[in-house]
Amino acid sequence: MKLKYFFSLFILSLFAGPYIHAQEFGIQLYSLRNQFKENVEQSLKTISDWGIKTIEGGDTYGMEEAEFRALLNKYDLNPISIGADYEELRDNPKAVAEKALRYGARFVMCAWIPHDGNRFDIENTQAAVKVFNDAGAILKREGITLAYHAHGYEFRPYEYGTLFDYMAKNAKNFSLEMDVFWITHGGESPIALLEKYPDFVVMLHLKDMQKGIKGNDSGSEDVETNVILGEGQIDIEGVVKKAYSQGVRYMFIEDESSRVINQVPKSLSFLNNISIN
Repeated sequence: MKLKYFFSLFILSLFAGPYIHAQEFGIQLYSLRNQFKENVEQSLKTISDWGIKTIEGGDTYGMEEAEFRALLNKYDLNPISIGADYEELRDNPKAVAEKALRYGARFVMCAWIPHDGNRFDIENTQAAVKVFNDAGAILKREGITLAYHAHGYEFRPYEYGTLFDYMAKNAKNFSLEMDVFWITHGGESPIALLEKYPDFVVMLHLKDMQKGIKGNDSGSEDVETNVILGEGQIDIEGVVKKAYSQGVRYMFIEDESSRVINQVPKSLSFLNNISIN
């Protein structure tokens, strides 16, 4: 009887498509920024209770770094990536590398290029490319990859393409963390961008956009337009499959809405039911 049972399971496994399991998906800690203000340890426990093991962070939310890293270890949370400000990368990239090494991070992410109001042009872009290439070279020597997180204002026209195209073509020592919300909001297709620059993208931020929202190149939007993955206007499943097929393994949920505690488990359920076939 037992032999027949296990044989049946074996046959079923032959026809069952492989799925991307929960450990493939992490979370950007900024998603719980408001919860961290109330209780740092409880917020990390919540993430662990969701079954998430991989995180992107860098901020300690007022706690001593050593104590914060001890809590990450306690709740078995692996900081694959940490954030760094543009100014840190420009002025003291060695300190950024040292911090990443303390966390055991493989990536450092920069989420914003400072610019004056709505003005972002080729001068800003060229300056950023130099900062990222210079800092990225220092990080690379420590086995760490620098990734820029685009916000949409980079897709303004420039010559025969966009400012983003200039960045991608001149990136020697840095890569891209693709936030699918901001790529879409800026007027681009995440899947098309993956196809155009397959070796440039090393991580994803998975964030869906409320249906009916029209984007622009401001890099700004109401956080309440972040909805449960799979319920908005972005083809999250298509993006995940495409990125996975190109070797992107680190995909972080980032939900900036006030409904994050209720939405993340539903977003995880959606992701864990994506077949990679």
